[in-house]
Amino acid sequence: QVQLVESGGGLVQAGGSLRLSCAASGRTFTSYAMGWFRQAPGKEREFVGRISQSGISTAYADSMKGRFTISRDNAKNTVYLQMNGLKPEDTAVYYCAADRIYGRRDYAYWGQGTQVTVSS
Repeated sequence: QVQLVESGGGLVQAGGSLRLSCAASGRTFTSYAMGWFRQAPGKEREFVGRISQSGISTAYADSMKGRFTISRDNAKNTVYLQMNGLKPEDTAVYYCAADRIYGRRDYAYWGQGTQVTVSS
């Protein structure tokens, strides 16, 4: 089992940047592929991107490509979401998730989320 804690959210102006972190507990972090999702008020949860266990493979939703970058530091049991060129429509609660299978749609473990608010 793995526990996930997101941090780094906050209020930023449009065009700005934020880096979210997701710290994982346990000694098996390298067994888990990691994903980022977001949910805006009144909307369904949306896939942002994912990264493989080794960090070699990544994938992103089309609307995030070129603006968002996912990375991981396996020595620190942490995955990151670097967000650049933020837009008001990026306002949402951002969640990280973990699963042993890369590319799976349904992740086994979820964090509590961190709020990102982008002002215009």
